[in-house]
Amino acid sequence: MATHTTASCTGSTLLQPISEIINLPLDQVNFVACQLLALLMAVWFRVYLHPSKTSPFVRHVVATLLGLYLALFCFGWYSVHFLVQSGLSYGVMIFASLEHMHKYCFIVTLGYLILCQITRVYVFDYGMYSADFTGPMMVITQKITSMAFEIRDGLTREGQLTPSQKYLAISRMPSLLEYLSYNCNFMGILAGPTCSYNDYQAFIEGTSYQRRHQENANGKENGKVKQNEPSPKHAVVSKLCTCAISLTTYLSLYRLLPVDYAIDDDFVRSTPSYLQVVYLYLAMLALRPKYYFVWTLADAINNAAGFGFNGYDTDGSPRWDLISNLRILDIEFATSFKLFLDNWNIQTAQWLKRVCYERCPVNPTAATFLLSAMWHGVYPGYYLTFVTGIGMTMAARAVRHNIRPYFLVSDSHKRVYDVLTWACTQVAISYTVVPFVLLAVGPSLKFYSSWYFCLHLLCLLVVLVLPVKSRRRQAREERDGLPKDAAQGERRHHSSTDNNCNQRDKTT
Repeated sequence: MATHTTASCTGSTLLQPISEIINLPLDQVNFVACQLLALLMAVWFRVYLHPSKTSPFVRHVVATLLGLYLALFCFGWYSVHFLVQSGLSYGVMIFASLEHMHKYCFIVTLGYLILCQITRVYVFDYGMYSADFTGPMMVITQKITSMAFEIRDGLTREGQLTPSQKYLAISRMPSLLEYLSYNCNFMGILAGPTCSYNDYQAFIEGTSYQRRHQENANGKENGKVKQNEPSPKHAVVSKLCTCAISLTTYLSLYRLLPVDYAIDDDFVRSTPSYLQVVYLYLAMLALRPKYYFVWTLADAINNAAGFGFNGYDTDGSPRWDLISNLRILDIEFATSFKLFLDNWNIQTAQWLKRVCYERCPVNPTAATFLLSAMWHGVYPGYYLTFVTGIGMTMAARAVRHNIRPYFLVSDSHKRVYDVLTWACTQVAISYTVVPFVLLAVGPSLKFYSSWYFCLHLLCLLVVLVLPVKSRRRQAREERDGLPKDAAQGERRHHSSTDNNCNQRDKTT
């Protein structure tokens, strides 16, 4: 085990003895250790390099250098790819025309990511579930492409933007230091999450607290809002507790409930169908805490540095969910495919919405799923999952539009509907993501064939039988049918919501 983990790790071997003791791959040990170090760095960064004590230039330099050090410790010389990808894309931003810069930048950035993924998968370690160097590149790809679109929006499309695009639009070309700090800062270099450039720049400059919901901050005095800076301590401690529970749960269960056991010949032959369904759900339930741990820890690191403040609740308590990547309870109790996706990998869903769903003129749902598959990697299982996801999304939308109204006649009917849709959603999600876990075509098709492709066929039948309008057509008809005053009120509400970066506005 030790030999294998050493050979597969491209970063530092300083923690090899710990890897051998706890029997985990060295690159995963390095990742967790660096994230814990980043947490300590974040506290130091917030206290000793506070915007009131130093300049944005110093904060940018320190955040970048610390991030590059963590990348070097985890990935060794492979971390050079982070700089190469960032450098190529910045060159495109500088030298390409503003009208086409976002397209060229998108192609170069995503193309370089895919090239690195092909090299890693088919040359080095096909099928390894370890902290590979393309993971951080996926987040950098999100940041670069988002920035390219936002620069174009800010400099060439000022009068054609939606309220949310206006909020995110960048009005000047960032300097090289600002650009590298945004992409490679120590808080997000290893696990993200992605964020908007304007939000990150406001954090560096110390203006993020004044921008968000100050009307609820500690009350008002003499007509002026108190400017006390909220503390992230409670949010960080809460998220670290969530990390501890998630990690303990994952380490306790993932070996007991392996997903690939669902395609074991003896299991399929001897186990009743309903027990196969139960096992699949439990196996996926045991797998999710790994992601809960990684994303919640990343969120806690950003919060500890002072990044992630998102205004105040109605009771005046500060919210630190600006760049949160998931809502665990909403995931586990989701009553629709859309609700599950809305609360899973939230920042990636926002990225897909902003660069693809809102801008694609033809079949944006299919285009969004395709981009998501390409961004995730080159394992065939990813594409099987996202192709299946398109059908699941369309079928779930048709069921909701045609069946749900019959269950809204009373609270008891609504509760029955919620229980049924929760069970269906959990089975549908588990069924859909099996290829994402198994990776290869053979095992994935073996699983689907053992289920006789039943949910694929059911989705096809639902889509063919139940009519459903596209979301854009439905929204257009509803907007056209609104009275003038109501339409203006709706636009004002939408603008306010988008300008506050409401995290519940997601794509499917």
